[in-house]
Amino acid sequence: MTVPQPIDLRSDTVTRPSAAMRQAMARAEVGDDVYGEDPTVRQLEERTAELLGFEAALFVPSGTMANQIAVGVHCQPGDELLCDLTAHLYVWECGGIARHWGVTARPLEPSGPGLLSAADFDDALIRPDDGHYVRTRLVTLENTHNRRGGRIHRPDDVRAIAAWARRHGLRLHLDGARLLNAAVALGKPPAELAEPFDSVSICFSKGLGAPVGSAIAGSRDLIRAAHRLRKLLGGGMRQAGILAAAALYALEHHVERLAEDHAHALILAEAVVANPHLSLESEPVETNLVWITVSPALGTAREVAAWLREQGVLVSALGPQTLRASTHRDVSREDVEAAARLLERIGTGRQSVAVG
Repeated sequence: MTVPQPIDLRSDTVTRPSAAMRQAMARAEVGDDVYGEDPTVRQLEERTAELLGFEAALFVPSGTMANQIAVGVHCQPGDELLCDLTAHLYVWECGGIARHWGVTARPLEPSGPGLLSAADFDDALIRPDDGHYVRTRLVTLENTHNRRGGRIHRPDDVRAIAAWARRHGLRLHLDGARLLNAAVALGKPPAELAEPFDSVSICFSKGLGAPVGSAIAGSRDLIRAAHRLRKLLGGGMRQAGILAAAALYALEHHVERLAEDHAHALILAEAVVANPHLSLESEPVETNLVWITVSPALGTAREVAAWLREQGVLVSALGPQTLRASTHRDVSREDVEAAARLLERIGTGRQSVAVG
């Protein structure tokens, strides 16, 4: 008997290559990329640079490596970067900014319920040029911002932050792992959202559905330095065109359909709002991530996730009372509606949950 596959909403990284993507990978022309001889990698890097409005780009294995390379390019030991308190770069990259580069982070908390604004940076003291202090060198933003509910940094807000950074002689890096989600949601070219930054990372293995890979884009000089740091971090790949072909296919075929993921996330969000034991941790839901707060009366997030797993729905428990659901190309509208019915009913009497 065939066992039904669970509806997997843990992350948009769980997508599998489509048959057409696999065919593109199988046909890929390859060479040794460390020698700069892989034509498919070069094509992907040129396409990514053009998409983001930069001179050059570098293909790397992961978004974490792309962000870490950016810190290493922009900063020196003893420097400091400014970021959101919940930035992926700060929270979920194993302390790499300190371990790799000797850089410290000064996390900032948004003054309002949304994302960082220029006003939040006004109070960020720039250290004087004095041997007692770290050197403030870099501002980093994340768009969309994962831990803030997949929220979108609006272009005007970003430009205001960038203007503040430029006034103080600081560089800017964008963790754009889900930048194309923001571009599709806003109906704007990715290059417009990337324009204020000195470097931008982008991920191909999340909503775009490629199995592996990210890129960092910037000036030719910056990417030349990034090549060296990629080698240092063990990211030099050989016949990587097989992977680059998947990313190219994703850029050509999977971008506009991100709007479907956003629509599906709204279905989940409506179910959460309808359940008195659940609430949206961050709203409005703007892209494909739904962060959910679980009432202690219902149980812990881990207990609720375990119960949902028994019903065939997978979500991530990412805090004592916090769940995250992520829509993506491998879950259909029917899948999302089925998951939403469970979220709407759990603990309401119509659908009890034995937790605690």
